[in-house]
Amino acid sequence: MKKITSVMDTTIPTHQPHGESSSPRSFRKSLGITALVVFGLAYMVPLAVFTTYGLVTRMTMGHLPTAYAITLAAMLLTAYSYGRMVQAHPYSGSVYSYTRKTFGACFGFMAGWTLLLDYIFLPLLSYLLIGIYMSEYFPTVPAAAWILGSIALVTFLNLIGIESITRVNWILIVAQAVFLVVFIALSLSHLNGQAEPVSLLTPIYDEHFSFPLVMSGAAVLCLSFLGFDAVSTMAEETPNPKRQIPVAIMLVTLIGGLLFIIAAYFGQLVFPEWTTLTDADSASLDVMRRIGGEGLVTFFTATYVAGCFASAMVSQASVSRVLFAMGRDGALPRAFGKLVSKKRVPATAIMLISLLSLIALFVTLDTVANMISFGALFAFSAVNLAAIKHYLIDRKLRGARHLLSYGALPALGFLSTIWLWSSLSGMTFLIGFAWMCLGFICLLSATRMFRVQLPELNMSE
Repeated sequence: MKKITSVMDTTIPTHQPHGESSSPRSFRKSLGITALVVFGLAYMVPLAVFTTYGLVTRMTMGHLPTAYAITLAAMLLTAYSYGRMVQAHPYSGSVYSYTRKTFGACFGFMAGWTLLLDYIFLPLLSYLLIGIYMSEYFPTVPAAAWILGSIALVTFLNLIGIESITRVNWILIVAQAVFLVVFIALSLSHLNGQAEPVSLLTPIYDEHFSFPLVMSGAAVLCLSFLGFDAVSTMAEETPNPKRQIPVAIMLVTLIGGLLFIIAAYFGQLVFPEWTTLTDADSASLDVMRRIGGEGLVTFFTATYVAGCFASAMVSQASVSRVLFAMGRDGALPRAFGKLVSKKRVPATAIMLISLLSLIALFVTLDTVANMISFGALFAFSAVNLAAIKHYLIDRKLRGARHLLSYGALPALGFLSTIWLWSSLSGMTFLIGFAWMCLGFICLLSATRMFRVQLPELNMSE
């Protein structure tokens, strides 16, 4: 088999003033642990619990907190594997980079291609939600206008650099934290004012509990946890990524998951009548009206839309880094692997994502949510397997500690994600496998029917 090799010098000097690299082919090293955690939480959106609130509440028959707890357990195991793989390969590209280095170029391409499914759909989901909630509040303005305006502004902010996104994210994260405090306080006040006592276990387990239904809901909820995965794509923009990225990944997963469980628990306590939700897409507004009237609805809409905007910014930044890594490797056209302007941003990838986000004008919320979960769970499974192979097979680490750290924990992460993956709907698998088939066709084209290998990229830190 012939071999095409492309070697690019992306060496990053050990010491640079102000944490920057002098090479125009490398990213600026500007993100510390705090900025990474903010980045990840902005990607996840602390208010993301209300994104699929109505959809999953109906699916689980009123047991949303339990579904979130199951998902959090699986995501913590997978986040651990992400941290181990960042230590092994601290480069942009996330799942694509890890699987390529571990299983080879072809498997890496397919994993990266499948990962693109949830990365492409996540900013699209944010734009769709902005359109849904803003058109609910301003019915005279069509949802399409809000979607188009958001896409334009997010694209502009991504083109002027990651530092601008970090500053905006701080403001939006604080606003969401304030809302959650107000929401919990009003929920407690509402519960204390009720004449009849409320069963505190109802949102977790009651006579309507069905484990298969809760698992189906937990599978959909994986999209809420994509922030920790996004943190891994910032490895080349972080000083000492082998230490800081794993810590940030675990913090983002744990903090986000606990916020989701708490918000879901109080939401279902104050509005247990899940069968009476008016509209699954905007069901959270029913909860807000019950405990705070139109004033809380206004506060929620403003904060939630701001959170969706923050998620759109960081998700577009994240997927552009994956496209950058694949373009730099030659798995995609080389134009994707180039950084432009003094801010060193992958402009071609950013513009492509903004164009693909226009699909938000034509799709439904449940379709987007399921497709994101399909891509995410496939990627999570691949990372867990990569951690096992890299440390136990390739590096041949032995001993009880290594078998636990690099065998048992990633294996549990793999089994839990496969279990959740199998709980998705049949239509999700139909569309997901169609996307993978398209990726396989692209792989055949890039390798000339496997007669040549995909280009290799040599990178040293």
